[in-house]
Amino acid sequence: MNKKPEKRIAEFLFELGTMRKLPRMHRQTLLTDDMSDNIATHSYRVAMIGWFLAKMEKVDPYKVVMMCMSHDMGEIRSGDHNWIHKKYVKIFEDEIRKDQLETLPFAELGKLAAEYDERKSKESIVAKDADRLDQVLLLKEYVWQGNREAEIWLKVKPGPYKESGNRQIKELQTESAKELGKAIIDESPSSWWNNAWTNKNR
Repeated sequence: MNKKPEKRIAEFLFELGTMRKLPRMHRQTLLTDDMSDNIATHSYRVAMIGWFLAKMEKVDPYKVVMMCMSHDMGEIRSGDHNWIHKKYVKIFEDEIRKDQLETLPFAELGKLAAEYDERKSKESIVAKDADRLDQVLLLKEYVWQGNREAEIWLKVKPGPYKESGNRQIKELQTESAKELGKAIIDESPSSWWNNAWTNKNR
């Protein structure tokens, strides 16, 4: 690497900041203009889910969280693509990883991203489960707001793809993720504040 390490890290951190400005493309097919759902907010909740799943599955939480934080980092350069786009667009993921992560002063981030993509280690499987569970949470939130398309995607009934049930739930690999997925489906998105609200200031 020809650049000073600090210069390359600074460049990368500016690039990372643009994740906040990248909307997720299921907005098109879910018929929503939710601008709060971007690659950065998605990655943050995926990382928190991953931390809990790592603890529950007794695997390395550091590796899982870092995989979760970086799992969509390549979309800074390729953009996000929904299942319609994926049919027509080729993404050069290996090239993106090489240019984006393998030029950094520490090789670990690129190695973790490659391990996640291979999906062979238990940590990478847990991280992918976390990614799927964030989508389930998002769909549940949209259903709560009355989004009928999200309801089709989420509920266990024939969906737009002639299959029964939510794709993310069906593809979960770990027992902990499956149990958490069931809890998410059964939970109210507003239950977290049920015992916290009051009509009086202190």
